[in-house]
Amino acid sequence: MTAATPPDYAQQLVGHHDALMRFARLQLRNEAWAEDAVSETMLAALAKPQAFENRSQLKTWLIGILKHKVIDLLRQHRREISSTPLSADDSADPLDMIGFKPDGHFLEAPCDWGNPEQDLSSRQFLTIMEACTNLLPATQGRLFLMREWLELSSDEICKELGLTPTNLYVQLHRARLRLRECLELNWFAKTLAP
Repeated sequence: MTAATPPDYAQQLVGHHDALMRFARLQLRNEAWAEDAVSETMLAALAKPQAFENRSQLKTWLIGILKHKVIDLLRQHRREISSTPLSADDSADPLDMIGFKPDGHFLEAPCDWGNPEQDLSSRQFLTIMEACTNLLPATQGRLFLMREWLELSSDEICKELGLTPTNLYVQLHRARLRLRECLELNWFAKTLAP
């Protein structure tokens, strides 16, 4: 440990183990691979504690490391990745979940989201966003995180999981609709209250 590293640094790392495992399991769908990715992440964090410069939360930094480990494992085990069958929930029409007029406009105007850039900097918002992401059905959550967190291209995701571009688009659209609904209920509605 360096002088700048707190004495309880290793303990703090262990405190994030469960969250890292949830993320890795969702992406890799293989317990052994998830454990490997998280172990490698912890080892990397322990090997170079000085790399954590307190510019973000420790969990955010660890997830950043884990993202790269997950991508490496996905590429390494490309042909071995198993996909789960779609549930009835995944095949439901997303338009049934929200109300549209026959001309395609919303029945009710969407909530005013205020200033999203300011809200993104809020730790409370990030907590709500993470909770909403965890509430997504497993398939949608995995695809959303692959696209938005791991920043994989649509082509890479389709190739990795054997999806058609249309199916990927539909699943991502459904995930975004659910996230929007969850955020409107749990975050943006609170900011509109007097």
